[in-house]
Amino acid sequence: MIRPQLPLNALRAFEASARHLSFTRAAVELCVTQAAVSHQVKSLEAQLKVTLFKRLPRGLMLTSEGETLLPVLRDSFDRIAQTLERFEGGHFREVLTVGAVGTFAVGWLLPRLADFQAKHPFIDLRLSTNNNRVDVAAEGLDYAIRFGAGAWHGIEAVRLIEAPLSVLCVPQIARQLQAPDDLLQQTLLRSYRTDEWPEWFQATGLAPHVASTRSIVFDSSLAMMEAALQGAGVALAPPLMFARQLASGAIEQPFAIGITTGSYWLTRLQSRAETSAMAAFKGWLLQAAHPH
Repeated sequence: MIRPQLPLNALRAFEASARHLSFTRAAVELCVTQAAVSHQVKSLEAQLKVTLFKRLPRGLMLTSEGETLLPVLRDSFDRIAQTLERFEGGHFREVLTVGAVGTFAVGWLLPRLADFQAKHPFIDLRLSTNNNRVDVAAEGLDYAIRFGAGAWHGIEAVRLIEAPLSVLCVPQIARQLQAPDDLLQQTLLRSYRTDEWPEWFQATGLAPHVASTRSIVFDSSLAMMEAALQGAGVALAPPLMFARQLASGAIEQPFAIGITTGSYWLTRLQSRAETSAMAAFKGWLLQAAHPH
């Protein structure tokens, strides 16, 4: 199929004129004469064999054909401009879109992003967070970092790190906790995964059913830990992801006992070809997760 040569100057003249509804203002924007803009538009109309503007005494009005063409051109020119902006210093800036469970993003990834940017300055990372429920295909993600057992249909998963769960709370509550069964007098903060507290109590030697005390359920560990920081109760969360709060003394870990219910994984669609930006991020992430 032979493609017709695109009349780029004429298309640009039409798009500018359509935005301003004026040949004169379009000419000022394009740094040409009003006559040149008018000529380009007429040339385009002749090539397409349609009328794009109704010429009025005080300006222009788009015809239905013009209204059909304008959004297509506007989108095309915007995409061209965005692509050209990604060329810098002889390099093409690649876009990398990553979704991550919020706990991992805030507690582990964000403190290390400056290192990634320093090592890969021509990768534009776009990071979104979620509560571990993500649709990689529907959201157009290159990668998703999620928590679980590593088995998702149609997904390639590379294990990053384990993050055992343990009891975290403010110092005022920690002072009241001399033994695990002291937790029965506290409000237990938990995620939507109902098995975590019973497993932790079982690991201490207590019967799992003792976890059926008063509790508050959260859809994200970040919200749960914010409640814990405000003294609303005792959370079961990964200390590794809240290392800064532990270091500052804002929260404490009253018991060393932890349970492992899964790991964090770097995942992508098996059908998704790995780009150079994806390979760079994967390599950096694995090195950061396993430095030795």
